[in-house]
Amino acid sequence: MGRHYTAEEKSRALRLVREELQEYGSVTKACSAAGSRLGISADTLRGWYRREEVDQGHKDGVTTVEREEIRALKAKVRRLEEDNEVLRRAAVFFAGELDPRGR
Repeated sequence: MGRHYTAEEKSRALRLVREELQEYGSVTKACSAAGSRLGISADTLRGWYRREEVDQGHKDGVTTVEREEIRALKAKVRRLEEDNEVLRRAAVFFAGELDPRGR
């Protein structure tokens, strides 16, 4: 598993990518140059840069906040579906208990 970077490290790295972008004019080249200086993969930097562009509204896509909200909502739906299944089984069980023909 890869290394986890702090928000400050990411911020500094993205600042350097933006500086390199002024010189190179290409996100790929800027990320490669910044990555070499910082010891961070160019792919990692490119992903951070793209995510930042979406989060700031410069590009279309799902923002980090929206992604987290979707993840939380999916987890909630999963829990509710499990709860509903338990309730369905309980209803079947108790309906059988109340049915005089079932005894």
